[in-house]
Amino acid sequence: MMLNEFLLATQDLKKYFPVTRGVFLKKAFAWVKAVDGVSLLVRKGLTYGLVGESGCGKTTLAKLILLLEEATEGRILFQGKDISQKSHHQIKEYRRSVQAVFQDPYSSLNPRMRVEEIVAEPIQINTRAGKLEQREKVGNLLHKVGLSPRSASLYPHEFSGGQRQRIAVARALAINPSLIILDEPVSALDVSVRAQIMNLLRDLQEELGLTYLLIAHDLAVVKNMSTEIGVMYLGKLVESGNSNKLYLHPLHPYTQALFSAALPAEPGAYQKQIILAGEVPSAVNIPRGCRFHPRCPIPKPVCTEVEPNLKEVGDGQQVACHLYEGP
Repeated sequence: MMLNEFLLATQDLKKYFPVTRGVFLKKAFAWVKAVDGVSLLVRKGLTYGLVGESGCGKTTLAKLILLLEEATEGRILFQGKDISQKSHHQIKEYRRSVQAVFQDPYSSLNPRMRVEEIVAEPIQINTRAGKLEQREKVGNLLHKVGLSPRSASLYPHEFSGGQRQRIAVARALAINPSLIILDEPVSALDVSVRAQIMNLLRDLQEELGLTYLLIAHDLAVVKNMSTEIGVMYLGKLVESGNSNKLYLHPLHPYTQALFSAALPAEPGAYQKQIILAGEVPSAVNIPRGCRFHPRCPIPKPVCTEVEPNLKEVGDGQQVACHLYEGP
């Protein structure tokens, strides 16, 4: 598989945070393994959905890709090239190409800035456009996301939650990115507004050829928007593959339990729910072997000793589980 076929790729990406003690001479006595060797591939023009319980490392992974955090180990490749090997100018170009829409539109927009200033800020920083050109582009962007250009003179508090998220999308589009990271983009919105924002994002993707990395815990949102899905558990990918196939035939016991908790595809359809025992282990003290084995309903003896690798099991689906590694 050629990595240059993909817009974004991560290779064995890790981020460990030190747990320190002491007042003046702080020393690390343990490490929080927030992201622990994640390799994923995001195809150009499509949506890769990342799901998992809170604290599994999804948002930390997004921050690594956005260069808001420095990786402990591993590589990030964009258009087939390692960004850690790029010059300062090339890193700046990378930051222009990768933008984000965050979860809470109430806190991601500066309340003291007018909408025109919020949307124009990336244009001012990254281009030499004059005031007139900036104003014209802001008006076009607001129209593109379904807002009146006249709303540019208003402040964020004068808009509803869904309208604020449209402003956040307009800001992300301001400098023509290739990849947009959507970190829980609709979870803070009313149910009635979520479908509107999701439809907007799909329309923009089709019109502009955008690539999305969608991070969410709402499985219905991920299934509705994603072409491929990755499932994270305690800092690692445990399964990935085509969205429809993965929903119809999840392989990993954790994926099966996660999807069994979602609403059925059709009203009234029977769906057996799998209840997992115990709690998610601490990322400071990760279990030996398969990190899911203390909660797994069907563990094998090898699961307590050997950590499974993510392996392809046919038709592009990958799973990290000893159940699929032969007798």
